Amino acid sequence: MKTSIEGRPAFAHFHVDLEPGESIVAESDAMASMSADMDMKARFNGGFFPALLKRFFGGESLFISEFTNNSSGTRRVTLVQSTPGDMGALELKGNSICLQPGAYIACTPGVKLGLKWAGIASFIGREGLFKLMASGEGTVWYGAYGALLEREVDGELIVDSSHLVTYEPQMTLKVQMAGGIFSSFFGGEGLVTRVNGKGKITIQSRSLSGLKSWLNPRL
Repeated sequence: MKTSIEGRPAFAHFHVDLEPGESIVAESDAMASMSADMDMKARFNGGFFPALLKRFFGGESLFISEFTNNSSGTRRVTLVQSTPGDMGALELKGNSICLQPGAYIACTPGVKLGLKWAGIASFIGREGLFKLMASGEGTVWYGAYGALLEREVDGELIVDSSHLVTYEPQMTLKVQMAGGIFSSFFGGEGLVTRVNGKGKITIQSRSLSGLKSWLNPRL
């Protein structure tokens, strides 16, 4: 399997060239194009009830699509995300990564997706009650609204709400005001997320909630 992400950072998409017998699993609406003789099979995202949980609490599709190359040559499928922005890939070697709702795009068959309780603090910080956990062996592709910024954390880091995309499971999140009551609400920052621990996180440079706040007064 060969993959390449193009159109970065504003309109990222990625091509997947599958050799005979290879497969890739993607969100149900992620496919932009594929070879005419590629096989596509839709199924529940981990079973009926797990799929419902991921749909309503993890921001993911009820169904996923599995693309398989059953031909005798290399075949291509091109995958995209629903918002303009960048894409990234993470290699999993028995470890896990947490993705915020809506960030997941695709993965190789060896990656397992599950939900983990994120807590009330995460919900208040507009990061969702649950987080999507990807684990196993393989590659997971994710996307964001805007550019992707990677940060190494060793201690604490403040991230504005709705900007966190991925983080390692040993890290904890705590929601707090950006400053004092006056500064937090009249300075435009409001609530922020304090990330605690040691590991790598990914931040998106823009947020859909920020876009909504900008558009509403103009509509």
